[in-house]
Amino acid sequence: MSVNIKPLADRVVVEPAAAEETTASGIIIPDTAKEKPQKGNVVAVGDGKKDEPMTVKVGDTVLYGKYSGTELSWEDKEYMIMRESDILAVL
Repeated sequence: MSVNIKPLADRVVVEPAAAEETTASGIIIPDTAKEKPQKGNVVAVGDGKKDEPMTVKVGDTVLYGKYSGTELSWEDKEYMIMRESDILAVL
């Protein structure tokens, strides 16, 4: 997947995973009760800072904080742009 967004410095563009539709026991979750996903795939990575190279790369699946980043829409898709420090783990 290629995105025409080039983040600057230590920023990363993440495509959030789809929200869960059902619970583990099979109960369907309505749209009003769905939680914002905290997992996604990295689609673009900046060049990093002078003394801090980037540790994530395009294609990584990452976990990030619930309130991290900024949501943006680009070409009818939803993305999150955040600093690399907002990423909690690489899966």
